[in-house]
Amino acid sequence: MSDRTRWQVFAVCVGVAALTILDLSKVNVGLPSIEESLGAGPSELQIIVAGYALAFGLALVPAGRLGDIHSRKVMFVIGLTLFTVSSILCALAPNITFLLIARVLQGVAAGIQMPQVLGLLQQMFQGAERGRAFGVFGATIGISTALGPTLGGLLIAIGGPTDGWRLLFWMNVPLGVIALFFAIRLLPKHVRSADARTELDLVGIVLLGIATLSLMLPFVLTTGGPDDDPRRWAFLALFVVALAAFVWWERRYQRNGKSPVVRFSLFRDSSYRNGLLVATAYFGALPALFLLSTLYLQQGLGLEPVYAGMVSITFALASAVTSWLGGRLVEKYGRLLVVAGLVSVIIGFALVGVAAVYLPPELSPWYMAAAMTVAGAGGGFVISPNQTLTLARVPVAEGGVAGSMAQVGQRVGTAVGVAAASSTFFATLYRETGQLAAIEVYHDGFRNGLLVSLGLVVVALVFALLDLRKRRLESAETQATPGAPDSDPAAA
Repeated sequence: MSDRTRWQVFAVCVGVAALTILDLSKVNVGLPSIEESLGAGPSELQIIVAGYALAFGLALVPAGRLGDIHSRKVMFVIGLTLFTVSSILCALAPNITFLLIARVLQGVAAGIQMPQVLGLLQQMFQGAERGRAFGVFGATIGISTALGPTLGGLLIAIGGPTDGWRLLFWMNVPLGVIALFFAIRLLPKHVRSADARTELDLVGIVLLGIATLSLMLPFVLTTGGPDDDPRRWAFLALFVVALAAFVWWERRYQRNGKSPVVRFSLFRDSSYRNGLLVATAYFGALPALFLLSTLYLQQGLGLEPVYAGMVSITFALASAVTSWLGGRLVEKYGRLLVVAGLVSVIIGFALVGVAAVYLPPELSPWYMAAAMTVAGAGGGFVISPNQTLTLARVPVAEGGVAGSMAQVGQRVGTAVGVAAASSTFFATLYRETGQLAAIEVYHDGFRNGLLVSLGLVVVALVFALLDLRKRRLESAETQATPGAPDSDPAAA
């Protein structure tokens, strides 16, 4: 494949990835419009956001495995076609039940597409060039996550407060058709080596699906309202059982000489394991912050959706620049770059909270936007460098599954983070409404929810520091061994 064709394929892959990630954040702004149009309650609104992430996460690993052993191009086309069709169904939804079903189907489609994107990037780029590719990829993901609320608010302003949310889904249709044309034309056919294993571990896939579902479901069903059923937490017991069964089955399957869904040897690599944990915690915090900001600005301060969404533009612009830089600096600075980025994110989140809670309402949005710049600058040094470091030692043949597991972690983190932060926000509103002035109630709700999001970034920082320490120990051992090859510069 020529360089020109590779970068054309890269553009198609990154464009489709951006489309799927946009749907994680732009729909947040449309929740009040959906509530008014279809009469949705808190539980239904929660499922629209977290249910998409849930279905996304469930489809990732089996889709990644199928792409690895058969054809990433075919799976990519299937996922993109389903995403486009399900977007049409969402846009035409006559009631909330129909919308929820179509939204979950859209999440499944996104989960089919994403591992093919990561597998293709692993396949096409190596070494420093891979870092640059993931730098652009990370910038695109960061921009998509942060620009989603702004784009969503603009579309609602165009379409009207009642049915403007339908444009959020109609937007996907022409873009999906265009991407489908170029995907069919440009994506490389899958070439499998003669000794590649092609069996599909259906039992392992089912057990992993049950474990993922039972872990995410109680958080998806958490709204923070008084009607939340406490019995939902019983699903966590099912998660423990399903996870234990999955680990037992996979080891048994591999001992019998077959190829399991997930090779646990991947998790013995500290760079992969720690990178996955960093991403899981970080992607639990980031969408939660954008959702809380949108709710606070629209419901608490009364801003129109388009203006509420604009507050995150500075995050998008700053993260785009630093993601691009991060892809070039990761080879030199390695995990230290991620640590510095997370520290900047923590400072930015804290400043967002100060601007929202302690400044006059007419000034809060402006200073929140300024604080978002600090957080976004750090965020760009987290996503793309962490992606590069996480997958650096993964064999190309397992790129789809390895990337899928990282994405599963991100989607689980998103579901848990969004549910924990938003339920804390709404629980504060339920508890304090009628006792304090409305603006004070929203101040307390935003502050409490933000603390959840901030705590998740701190967790990500802890794992990044542990990985940095591990890498430095490995580098010191390598340098102390006579005749050992030069250490990886990214270990610093």
